[in-house]
Amino acid sequence: MKLEVGSVIYHVEVRNSEKAKTLVFLHGFTGSTKTWHSVIEKWTDTKIVMIDLIGHGASSSPQELEAYSMERQLEDLDALFDQLALDTFTLVGYSMGGRIALAYACHYPKRLTGLILESASPGLDSEQARKDRQTNDAHLAERIMTGGLVNFVDAWENIALFASQKELPERVQQSVRQERLAQNPLGLANSLLGMGTGVQRSYWQELEGLHIPVLLVTGRLDVKFETIAQKMLERLPNAVHKTIEAGHTIHVEKPAEFATIVREYLSMNYQGGKS
Repeated sequence: MKLEVGSVIYHVEVRNSEKAKTLVFLHGFTGSTKTWHSVIEKWTDTKIVMIDLIGHGASSSPQELEAYSMERQLEDLDALFDQLALDTFTLVGYSMGGRIALAYACHYPKRLTGLILESASPGLDSEQARKDRQTNDAHLAERIMTGGLVNFVDAWENIALFASQKELPERVQQSVRQERLAQNPLGLANSLLGMGTGVQRSYWQELEGLHIPVLLVTGRLDVKFETIAQKMLERLPNAVHKTIEAGHTIHVEKPAEFATIVREYLSMNYQGGKS
């Protein structure tokens, strides 16, 4: 379905709409709702809501950079949840979507019964690190706009973060590649510039005050995000960390295992309640 917030049109997919318990999924950079299809294909007892974030998939890719700020994305999501009549739900986010999900939880905790973060972080704690990342993201955005999408995707799928995807079946690799190639170059570039890790505020200091249940999921081969998750675990009051034998994109590399971990966590934490 298409839902409008201000001048932005969002693409939203809803499955099992009659169910009370709700899971909302937010994809990563260069992703879309399609990234979750293999995870939720046998999920019948929970309402599933998947959203194409601004600049991604079938959602709008506005020219104005200010539309892509983290603050605007959080406001848009909250407005979408109003339109979808979602009073309480569990929010799932991967990578960029995980950063957004965590930021949403910090700003709108009353809506959430839980938070599931896959290969995600609270941002960068150092001002210098944020400046360096802004510079890198600006170069990447320029490459997307001047070099073309195919050139960017060729380079993007070969970065170290996605090395483990090379071991996936060819059909899965091609599916991921096609999802990336289906993106709007302007949307990707503005997403990097508007709410990349370098420009978003750090949420490290807010973790101690986040009392909702949090599940952190990381891949054993993804050493960087394994370390980040361990540091987050030390600060979050009500968190669990699970590791899967995979890289950064766990839900793509091990969709069944990822789904099982999420379902088991939900059954343990939300028995008898709405999630």
